[in-house]
Parts: sequence; C-alpha cells; structure tokens
Amino acid sequence: MDTSESSTEHPVEDPAPAGPPRRGRRRWAMDTRPLRRPAYRRLWASTVVTAVGSQLTAVAVPKQIYDITGSSAWVGYAGLAGLLPLVVFALWGGAVADSMDRRRLLLITNSGIAVTSVLFWLQAATGLDSVGVLMVLLAVQQAFFGLNAPARSASVARLVPEHELAAANALGSTVMQTGLVAGPLLAGALIPVVGLPELYLIDALALCVAVGAVLRLPSLPPLAGTAARRAGVREIVAGFRYIALHKVLLLSFLADIVAMVLGMPRALFPQLAAETYAPYGEGLALGLLFAAIPVGAVAGGLFSGTFSRARRHGWMVIGAVVAWGVAVTGFGLSASLWIAVAFLAAAGVADMVSMVFRGAILLSAATDEMRGRMQGVFTVVVAGGPRLADVLHGTAGSAFGARTAVVGGGVLVVAVMLALAAAVPDLRRYRV
Repeated sequence: MDTSESSTEHPVEDPAPAGPPRRGRRRWAMDTRPLRRPAYRRLWASTVVTAVGSQLTAVAVPKQIYDITGSSAWVGYAGLAGLLPLVVFALWGGAVADSMDRRRLLLITNSGIAVTSVLFWLQAATGLDSVGVLMVLLAVQQAFFGLNAPARSASVARLVPEHELAAANALGSTVMQTGLVAGPLLAGALIPVVGLPELYLIDALALCVAVGAVLRLPSLPPLAGTAARRAGVREIVAGFRYIALHKVLLLSFLADIVAMVLGMPRALFPQLAAETYAPYGEGLALGLLFAAIPVGAVAGGLFSGTFSRARRHGWMVIGAVVAWGVAVTGFGLSASLWIAVAFLAAAGVADMVSMVFRGAILLSAATDEMRGRMQGVFTVVVAGGPRLADVLHGTAGSAFGARTAVVGGGVLVVAVMLALAAAVPDLRRYRV
C-alpha cells in the first residue's frame, strides 16, 4: 500500500480462520470472506434488516404528506427538511465517531432512529394529520442517521483486515441497493393490505433487531495513543484540512461529485418517460428508469468477486467513473426504452464498483482517528450530490431538452474524470 497516504495501523477486533481458495464460479461470485468474522457479520446483519425497513419509512412519509396536502410541492419541502439536519449531523457525527466508542454511538443512534419510527407510527395511527409534526420527526430521524452513518462505516475497518475492505464494502453496498429496490416494492404491496401506519411500525421493529445486533459487537473505542478530544467545530475543520492534505482522499470525493452532480439524470426520468418513451407506456417507462440503476448496482454486488480483489484501487475508481459517464451517454442517445434501461443498469454496475473502491480508499488511506470524519464527509457528498444533480439536470433539461442534457452530462463526466486523473497522479498510483 502507498504508505504516504495511509494508516500504518489496521487492528482487526475479530480475527477469522482462513477459508479454502476460491475456485470456479466462486471466483466471480460475491466475495463473502468478511462474513467469516462474527463481529462484521453482526454489523452486516443489522444492515440487512434495516435496509428494507428504512425504505418503508422513506415511502410512507412522502405518501402521508401527499395524502394530507394533495401537493407535490410539500413532498419536495419534506426532502429539504431532512437534508439540512443530515448534512449538519453527519459532519458532527464524524467528529463524534472519532472521539468515543463507536459501538456506543451506534447503540445511541440506532435507538434514537427506532424511537422516531415509533413516533411516526403513533402519529399515523392516531390520525394526527399534521405536516408540521411529520417534518419535525423527519428532521430528527435524519439527524440521528447523520450521527449513525459515519460510525457504522468507520467501524468496518476495525472488524476486517485491509485486504478485505473492498469485499466488505461490496457486501454492505449490495444490501443497501437491494433495499432501494425491494423496499419500495414491498411498501407498494403492503399499503393496500395493512395500511400506512404499519409501515412505520415494521421499520421500528427492524431497528430493534439492529440494536440487538450492535449490542453484540466488541467495544470500538479510539485506539491507544489517540489523544482525547472534543467533537467540536475545530475537529470538523481538522477533518477537512486532512482531506486537503491527502490528495488521494480529496480525489476520491471529487470522483463521486463528478459522477453524481454531472451525470445523475434521475430528475429527467419523468420528462423522458412522457416524451421519448411514451409509446411504451409512461408508467412502465418511469418505473423501469427508476429501477434500472439500483438493479444494476445489485447485480454488480452479486458478482463483485470479479473485481473486489483488485489492488489498484485508484484505477478502479477512475475506470468506474468513466464507465458511468459512458453508460449515461449511451442512455441519453437511446431511443429504445429497453436499450436505455440496459445502459442505466450498466451505469448501476459502474456505480457499485466506484462505491466499493472509494469506500475502501477512505478506510485504508486515513488513520483510525480520522475515519469517522472522512465517513461524515462521505455521507454528505453521497446525500447532497444527487440533489444538486436534480437541480442541474432539471434546469438543463428545460433549456436544451432532456436527451441533450443527459448526453452532455455523461460526456462531461468522462472528460472531467480523465482530466483529473491526468493532472493529479496520486489516485492513479494508489494501491493496496
């Protein structure tokens, strides 16, 4: 590994016996070596049960707001109400995760999210019908999520050895992407059967299971020799300074910003479904467009054994972002719905590869005392990038047409990523 950019310590809390070498189909199927480690398996299992449950709430909140107001604008305002606390508390949560036992922080935040889910259920079950209450609960829930996400991601590096980080990220990302597909489908099927309040209750029960799994994790305090600190503004600023001084970290964030801000075309899906793909049926086209990227990402995760052992993590990120841009460009040029969906699915595969190796770089190229803050910034970038893309692509689609905006964004992704890779060699050189 490039020692100038990485931590020299990588303690693993939970060693596991070596398994037999992978042969045949097992070489390209998902690499499950991290699941041999009981502690990581518990953390991953808690993600499995909450991935779908959280999506039930993600569907229920906008549905309830629309039922109360009859206005899509209020649904949009709810998204903004959740974004600000997510950004603020993710940045602060990263500093908190670097200053206290991460297992304890996971217990506190998972419990807080569970309580808010119970409150969501109570307000729906009692017929309160208050948009203000929903907005407040959503803001509180996203604040707890912002505190939770950095600690959860940073903990992975203490539970698996460095050479398994990519595989561990593939396992976690695949579960989350599967939740993005299965959760909304399950919500759509359950609402007519059990009703809206019960979706919140199912999420709350899933979170209780997650709390039980986290209880069985080993203690994850700051490493010996790490100075105790407050989790304040100074520590948050120190995290940004650390990123600026480590070019491989900075470029890993820029790679995601380039791909998501310039190349995420989801804001144009309704327009494309109504105009370009209307002959296929607007509803069918819209559903397929929104599902294609997550389905491709899940497929990439299931076959992550084909790439998760790569050691040149920097080149894998560069190649994945360029592939994303090429696939988005192909999508924009496609007049056939099925070809368009295929290109979006390919973009989903590229996004999975990018997520796996960007996550591995953030965990391996930062010291343990900085990992929480790196994951806090990562959470903000992942949450904010697509929202900025919605504004950019929506504006460009109105001005130049949807397909032109998509193609232009895809071409820009390829050009900017290649220019960054050529101008700054640190990411190209980074390997484990």
